[in-house]
Amino acid sequence: MSEVSRESERQKSIGLGRVLVVVYGILALAAVARSVYQIATKFEEAPVAYLLSAVAGVVYCVAAVALLRPGRGWRTIAWAAVIFEMCGVLVVGVLSLAMGDLFPHDTVWSGFGRGYIFIPLVLPVLGILWLKRRDSYRTV
Repeated sequence: MSEVSRESERQKSIGLGRVLVVVYGILALAAVARSVYQIATKFEEAPVAYLLSAVAGVVYCVAAVALLRPGRGWRTIAWAAVIFEMCGVLVVGVLSLAMGDLFPHDTVWSGFGRGYIFIPLVLPVLGILWLKRRDSYRTV
């Protein structure tokens, strides 16, 4: 691959990364706002669900910032946030479908993020792919 071609691919990756960060930011805002409202107004109805939504919102905030920032430490934090998010959406998704009584109200990750048009399921996959791609440019 020529140097010009490699630089062009790197620029495309940077652009995709920015889109990914924007989506993480929007989802963070939605999840945090929803959970703050639910915790403030009806916490006793479904505390686990509302706290899980708050955790998801915090994870999205951390992922957005870590994906944006340069450096090995931030890259490690981004990996941790995205992997935690993937585990969360898979575990909560399965439990919410298999044992619905555990979650009387939906969380961000319930049903694999069906209340958010499955973005919570797709986003960590895209985050992992982007991090792997970004890491490959660092080793070239």
